[in-house]
Amino acid sequence: MSTKKVRDKWRSKTWYTVVAPPYFGNVELGSVPADETEKLVGRVIESTLYDITGDFAHQYLKMFFQIAEIDGKTARTMFKGHEYSRDYLRSLVRRRTTKVEGLFNVSTKDGYKFRVAICAFTLSRIKTSQEQAIRKIMAKIIDEKSKTLTMDQFVQELVLGKIASDIYNEAKKIVPLRHVGVRKSKLLMRVAQLQAPLQETQQS
Repeated sequence: MSTKKVRDKWRSKTWYTVVAPPYFGNVELGSVPADETEKLVGRVIESTLYDITGDFAHQYLKMFFQIAEIDGKTARTMFKGHEYSRDYLRSLVRRRTTKVEGLFNVSTKDGYKFRVAICAFTLSRIKTSQEQAIRKIMAKIIDEKSKTLTMDQFVQELVLGKIASDIYNEAKKIVPLRHVGVRKSKLLMRVAQLQAPLQETQQS
């Protein structure tokens, strides 16, 4: 009897195709089951940049998308954040070098608020004054970018490396660098529902 109930419960569920936002080409991220569409909205789907670009070199970047609306059998999402995988981050650390980190809260041109973590790895140990100079460059570029780009444009530049590249080209004038990247981002607030904060998820 209990087996029949479980079978009936699954039979009553409908499968929905989850797709990335238009600025990531509406790429299919997978399928999820639900007996009510309301239960899907707000759910966070984890993926990788590799799943979107097909470039194996992008496997290290974890992506988070939040289901925003259901359109027929399609679950449309919005970008929620991204982060480096732990293994990749660990692989960047070297002895006798300096890791410079910056954490910034910024708002895009169209009013989306993000928290962005940027990291830079040097080729050798550097002075505190040089660390501060690199952090200032990070702050300047991320601030300029966020003010002039819409959310869609900003997210693309965050995860596809344009912002990191701009920081690298400026900061390498101070000291030689091995790597610069936006290691983590999180959407804090979106323009909708009177700027209500997004539902908290496991990604913090």
